[in-house]
Amino acid sequence: MLKLTDSTVKWLKNTADRLKGSARRMFMAETVQQLGYGGASAAQDKLGWNRGTVRKGEKELKNGPMKDRFSERGCKKSEELLPNLLEDIKKIVEPECQTDPSFNTCRLYTRITAEEVRNRLLEKYGYNEESIPCARTISTKLNELGYSLKKVQKTKPQKKN
Repeated sequence: MLKLTDSTVKWLKNTADRLKGSARRMFMAETVQQLGYGGASAAQDKLGWNRGTVRKGEKELKNGPMKDRFSERGCKKSEELLPNLLEDIKKIVEPECQTDPSFNTCRLYTRITAEEVRNRLLEKYGYNEESIPCARTISTKLNELGYSLKKVQKTKPQKKN
C-alpha cells in the first residue's frame, strides 16, 4: 500500500472537491485502486471518502459513467400534474378582483381566500380531494399570478382633530 503524506492527502481532497458527479467517483475509485490493498480503509480514514461512493465509482470504471438524474427528483409542480389548474384559479378569482384604490401599485387585490378558492375548485370544477393541492400551495400560485390576498381598504377614515 502506498503511504499517504500530508501534501498528498491535501492534493487528493482538493482534486476530488473540484470534480462533480461520476468524474469525482471515478477519480476516487482510481485513487483507491492505486493505493492497493487496504486503500478503501485509508481513503475513508485519511481522506474522509465514503466507501459506498468509492464502490459506485468502481462500478462506473467497469461499466461507464451513470447519470445522476437530479432533475427527475422531487415533487412535480401542481401545474404539471393539473394542466388546467392556473386557468381555473383565474376564472374563480377574476370576478373578485380590484386594483389598488390609490393606484400606487399595479397589484390586483382580492377578498377571496386561498381556502375558498380550493373549495370552489372542488365544487365547481370537479377536482377531487386527493389530487388538488392544499390551500398553502394555492396561496403561492395566487401570488405567482399577481394576486395579493389582502383586505381592500376602499377609503381611509378621516382623522379627528
